[in-house]
Amino acid sequence: MGFLDKLRNKGQEAKGKAEEAVGNARGDKSQVAEGKSEQAEANVRQAGESGKDAVNKAKDAFDK
Repeated sequence: MGFLDKLRNKGQEAKGKAEEAVGNARGDKSQVAEGKSEQAEANVRQAGESGKDAVNKAKDAFDK
């Protein structure tokens, strides 16, 4: 996973947390749900990228 991908995912996760917090403060269930959705999407992307990293590391280990 590239540095920019990690940064982008963390930014999306932070945005989701902020949106959820604002929604909670306002009592806006829709905004809370949108924030949780942003966080979940970021977490899925991070998991996918981590899987790619693991495959690449395993591949590199066999190439040596």
